[in-house]
Amino acid sequence: MKEAYIHGYDSRENIRLQDQASTLADLLHSDSSFPAGSRVLEAGCGVGSQTSILARNSQGAEIIAIDVSEASLGEAQKKLDSEGIDNVTLKQGDIFSLPFETAYFDHVFVCFVLEHLANPVEALKCLKHVIKPGGTITVIEGDHGSVYFHPESHDARRAINCQIAIQAQAGGNALIGRELYPLLIKAGFRNCRVSPRMVYVDSSRPHFVEGFTKRTFTAMIEGVREKVVAAGLIDRKSFDKGIRDLYRTTEPDGVFCYTFFKVTAIR
Repeated sequence: MKEAYIHGYDSRENIRLQDQASTLADLLHSDSSFPAGSRVLEAGCGVGSQTSILARNSQGAEIIAIDVSEASLGEAQKKLDSEGIDNVTLKQGDIFSLPFETAYFDHVFVCFVLEHLANPVEALKCLKHVIKPGGTITVIEGDHGSVYFHPESHDARRAINCQIAIQAQAGGNALIGRELYPLLIKAGFRNCRVSPRMVYVDSSRPHFVEGFTKRTFTAMIEGVREKVVAAGLIDRKSFDKGIRDLYRTTEPDGVFCYTFFKVTAIR
């Protein structure tokens, strides 16, 4: 899994990922749990923001979480230790060269990873290889094309589209949420079930205003400013106007919506 992670690995991104996970925990993970005695692989655990939620929801399961980044694994271990989580083992590893035997896991969990890969079908096939027959895979991804908001803004749309474009240039796909079903079918999984999860935010939901619209989505778009300006995708003035307009949606009369897609399938 050597494709570039366009958001970077600095402390600001770590905070954004933790804010995203805590804000969306109920929406995305109320049904993310695995039975006691099962062996679960989390592929691409990053800084452990999803790992800790998964571990708390599956306290009797043995979870092995892998990531290519040694620095991210260090942050993940700090998080697990601080929360007293002891049913997770962290390993450095690559999805395309998994260090496990065939049919080693009962379940595989992949969250916000496929969007960064140039060949998600091949990644899914590699993961399928280590799942036991009849075992499951759970995949969660967003889709930046699902964004809509009020007040509408041309510049905000341009800023979002720049993030989509720069991720595509790096080999990823910020629109992958809508493609999960066909990708899993192509990789040979069966009984695929898709569950769209919409984040709806208005001023009556201050937790989501702060945790999602401001600290997750807008922070993510804002974080690619230098990359998209350097690439000539937009001028700095227009990009900054777009960011201001995204923050404008967090005011009392603003509305912001985004949809995630969660898929479960059987090997």
